[in-house]
Amino acid sequence: MRAAVYYGINDVRLEQVPVPKIGAGEILVRVHTCGICGTDLKKIATGSHSAPRIFGHETAGIVVGIGSGVTKFRPGDRVIVFHHIPCGECYYCKHKVFAQCPVYKKVGCTAGYEASGGGFAEYVRVMDWIVQRGVVRIPDNVSFEQASFAEPVNTCWKAIETLELGGSETVLVIGQGPIGIILGVLAARKGARVVTSDLFPQRLTISRGFGLSESIDASRQDTVEYIRGITESRGADAVILAVPGTKLIRNAIDSARPGGRVMLFAQTVREQAVIDPASVCVDEKTLLGSYSASVDMQPASTEWVFSGAANLESLISHRFPLAGAVEGLNVAAHPQPDTMKLIIQPGSTWEGN
Repeated sequence: MRAAVYYGINDVRLEQVPVPKIGAGEILVRVHTCGICGTDLKKIATGSHSAPRIFGHETAGIVVGIGSGVTKFRPGDRVIVFHHIPCGECYYCKHKVFAQCPVYKKVGCTAGYEASGGGFAEYVRVMDWIVQRGVVRIPDNVSFEQASFAEPVNTCWKAIETLELGGSETVLVIGQGPIGIILGVLAARKGARVVTSDLFPQRLTISRGFGLSESIDASRQDTVEYIRGITESRGADAVILAVPGTKLIRNAIDSARPGGRVMLFAQTVREQAVIDPASVCVDEKTLLGSYSASVDMQPASTEWVFSGAANLESLISHRFPLAGAVEGLNVAAHPQPDTMKLIIQPGSTWEGN
């Protein structure tokens, strides 16, 4: 089969590799659509992982093979695959901090080599503990593209639940890429007043199409001044930072009212950041983090994706066949103002796509 194989910093090559073999309790999925995630791009750009590997974890496709003992699925089932599922028994699982579970950290999907998701390939092997709790059937009326948002929506769902938003609260979402828009939509779903900000007016236009009508053009307006101006000088009750890196952390904290909450969502690179400690101590602001998905929130979040309550596939700005995977990753790594969600579609030539 063909796969986009990572070999080191900014080195991904389209190659022929063996179709992965499955064992007892496992399934083989033919990939139709796999979203490109910012964490994929970070790993490729930094060379943080050993090579060779095949990345891609926002996977939707069709079951084409089952191992002995598999009874929940059969060939022909349309499914999404979560690549992380916790053990449910360790200290972290008992405290509902699933992303810190050692088993959760162990990826359970592979297209060969070290298990790394594997969605940037024609087929993925799904290991037994993922088959048991991390594979979900796609309803017949739901497209593969819509379904491929299940994993990223779960991560956003988890962040919103962690914030414990009240219906009368004002929430500022900094960054209106696809993740920022999803976070804003889910915050609005809780009844909150959502204000969005971005440097690119094109992205604010897109977010308004999702009902996020109150926005700040950060290229022309000061975000902190604006949010204080509409909240009787207090600041937002909650601020979600959906932009990678650390440059806007101080801005996010300053945008929150005394006693407010700041959710750091996209800051996945370990580096130093400037934080005013008095804002936490004296102003009693709370810094929160949310990383990856929650198995507890999997049923509700996938049901929401499948319901079509938000037309998530309209967030897709670029579609690449597997033959164009290297180009797609390069475009994703150098986004333009109107670049939104990018997907790789090994199954784009199937009938009935």
